Amino acid sequence: MSGKLYGSQAGLPFSSALRVYEPLEAFPEDQRQQLVASGSRNGSRAAVENAELLASLGRVTRKGGDPFPTGSTDLVRITRIPSGDPNDPDAGRLLYCPSQLVIRAGLAANALMEGIHGPLADLLIPVDQRDRHQARIDRINASHDAKRVHTRASTWGIPFSWFSLFQESDRKDVVESGGRILTVRVWASLTDALDRARFAVANLALAAPDLDMLDDLTQLTEWLELFHVQSMVELDYGAVADKVYPDDSPMDVRLGIECLAEGDMTGAAAAYRRLASRWIPIRQLARAS
Repeated sequence: MSGKLYGSQAGLPFSSALRVYEPLEAFPEDQRQQLVASGSRNGSRAAVENAELLASLGRVTRKGGDPFPTGSTDLVRITRIPSGDPNDPDAGRLLYCPSQLVIRAGLAANALMEGIHGPLADLLIPVDQRDRHQARIDRINASHDAKRVHTRASTWGIPFSWFSLFQESDRKDVVESGGRILTVRVWASLTDALDRARFAVANLALAAPDLDMLDDLTQLTEWLELFHVQSMVELDYGAVADKVYPDDSPMDVRLGIECLAEGDMTGAAAAYRRLASRWIPIRQLARAS
């Protein structure tokens, strides 16, 4: 069963991710050997996704009700920047994206506690469990550079701000199995992603300063600026890709921002309608019974 878990996520919330992959020299020296070893041990990308999903389901059903990862192991995703040599497809530079599950779980718990579901979160995650997990985070902060959280996750849809980092010409990997799309991954260099984010921020700040997307893009830009200049950015659609791909969202976001900058409210509204018709039905699934 576990070997097919990644390919059969029916019934689970759609989860998408925005990840940054960095070269080895971007990490602290004492972390590099661990990254290389973990990346070699984890195997294929499908195996990593399967292991992460299996581990998350295991935490939900763990005795004692503690949903937090312990940090005993951490998954690492690896990608290779193509060298451009058609005679050597394995050439190129390796980049690493650690899962950082302990830190991300802590951030997610904090967001839950501060949100409208705070009282419910107190029941789901007792104080003693949160305290134990905070101790794990403190140990990581003491030994590694934990400021750069390499992964941002979203359930039931992809934030429109993420699409501003990508364009139609960017490299894509479409992963299919059994006649359906398991995921689509879109790649951009960090420098390209930053240039696009800054372009969007500059234009929205002038044309639509009250738009919520401007705050999202500003935070996204500040996050990307934390990483090594030779990094790569990956948008991983996850299982929602089977519902929306082929997807013109990056183009619609770009056209919408350009129309706003030019004062073309009709064009901007048309771009938003295309986005809404594609993504609002997905977000409504979160409230479906």
